[in-house]
Amino acid sequence: MTAQVGSPAPGFSLVDQDKNTVTLDDLKGRKSLIVFIPFPFTGICDEESCLIRDRLATLNDMDANVAVITCHAVPVAKKWSDENGFTFPVLADFWPHGAVATEYGAFNETVGASNRVSFVLDADGIVRSIIDSGSLGTPREFDEYVAALEAIG
Repeated sequence: MTAQVGSPAPGFSLVDQDKNTVTLDDLKGRKSLIVFIPFPFTGICDEESCLIRDRLATLNDMDANVAVITCHAVPVAKKWSDENGFTFPVLADFWPHGAVATEYGAFNETVGASNRVSFVLDADGIVRSIIDSGSLGTPREFDEYVAALEAIG
């Protein structure tokens, strides 16, 4: 079953770029933005994630966590995170390959990576909004994150 608005988000336990384990339970207590990206080191993924980095204060002011999830290995997440100065976790959904993305309904089997989809959760881990660009080549709009988080209250 995939993640659906109004239902609890699928639990996960993944390793971040600094080899820390991050779980869905760790994010509870605050709103959360779970951002699946297809390919680190590519224009759109870099653009979207750097915009989150640059506007992280806005998300913090809304009492929101951010976690980016890639189907790439931890060393890729580490290099990408370090090169871009990310202070939010970049989680490796590498093995079993794309298991968390699959649970969320975000895995694209044709390319072996996630689709460009984000999940906005309330403090209890309930999915309140799904933001899907509809295409690997189309970026998500940051203002959609803000609107979805504001709608939670």
